[in-house]
Amino acid sequence: MVADLGYGDAGKGTVVDWLCAQGIDGRPVTAVVRYNGGGQAAHTVVLPDGRHHTFAQFGAGSFRPGVRTHLSRYMVVDPLALAAEADHLAAVGVADPFDRLTIDGAALLATPYHRAAGRAREIARGADRHGSCGKGVGEAMAYHLAHPADAPRVADCRDPAVLGDKLALLRDRLTADVGPLDAPPVDAALDAYRAFATVVSIVDGSHLQALLAAGPVVFEGAQGVLLDEWHGFHPYTTWSTTTFANADTLLSEAGLAGSATRLGVLRVVTTRHGPGPLVTEDPTLPLTDPHNPTNPWQGRFRFGHFDAVAHRYALEVAGGVDGIALTHLDAVSPALRMCAAYDWTERLQPGPPGDLDRQEALTRRLTTTIPVYTDPPTDWPAAVAEALRTPVVLTSHGPTAADKRPTPTLIPA
Repeated sequence: MVADLGYGDAGKGTVVDWLCAQGIDGRPVTAVVRYNGGGQAAHTVVLPDGRHHTFAQFGAGSFRPGVRTHLSRYMVVDPLALAAEADHLAAVGVADPFDRLTIDGAALLATPYHRAAGRAREIARGADRHGSCGKGVGEAMAYHLAHPADAPRVADCRDPAVLGDKLALLRDRLTADVGPLDAPPVDAALDAYRAFATVVSIVDGSHLQALLAAGPVVFEGAQGVLLDEWHGFHPYTTWSTTTFANADTLLSEAGLAGSATRLGVLRVVTTRHGPGPLVTEDPTLPLTDPHNPTNPWQGRFRFGHFDAVAHRYALEVAGGVDGIALTHLDAVSPALRMCAAYDWTERLQPGPPGDLDRQEALTRRLTTTIPVYTDPPTDWPAAVAEALRTPVVLTSHGPTAADKRPTPTLIPA
């Protein structure tokens, strides 16, 4: 199980690709299972020959022949974006993306109506934007919470009459709430979803058990634990559980509770795309990220020194990991430091899930927090392992799988 212990963008995609390239315990990986998030994910994988793809919904192991993708019921699936992603995968050499894809019919749909409404709400916030990716994922989750019986799901794509009614009701409710939507007519959307249902394999919850029985599986998380819907720094969070909780539930249902190795991914630089606390932010750091440009919804990609306090908090919220994959070691420079404490604490205390007032108060405190730095580490993996009391089991010194260096005691090479 792979999860990001920061604000996202730590390199989950390249770690998942490496796992799928290496295999596990001498066996090829059967599938990548996506266990949270949706079309807002951006997991970039680069091959040695220069081909690359930024995975949003397909699993980041898709460049590896035979590795399937399963979108669990915890995903918010955008069929239109999925089709565009499949086209790009085909263009860079993955000839059969849809043939290797299964989707749990219980997964929610993200539609053009969700996307338009979510963008309208974000624009209305003005200077107080939350950092939405503008993909409609949060809007789909919010609609599901308000109207669970009416929320469109992947399985509805096989029943145009049911889906048509749900889409019309969704459009009318959101229009009444935020005003006219920049979205296609229901009939046009329905035609696209009907076509989608003919080219993908829509399955029920039992399919995952068959995948797990067939061989090793990699569970790929999205975004980061510091953005978690309950434990992140509200309101600059995602509408998704970004810890291992969903993957734990899926494994438990399959009778395999506690059987997975838990891998947390961190950059040597703590980054954040969009607004919200970033205690160690330092605009003078000589860093760029070509895969995370400024965009109209999240704004700029921000860099900060390694924040051990925030990452300790993420580890505790996630229930710990067996090891850390430390990425972007090729970005280390004498300018990069480690924050070992804040001016008021060395440890952020997790609160009970759902207490968003508490999380919002923590957010306000973090916006005025001053980081306390140690001297720049000479051995970053050792320093991170010591600061977080967790072994670093994989290091990444470049964008490709060939740039990874494992510690074979935990992750089989």
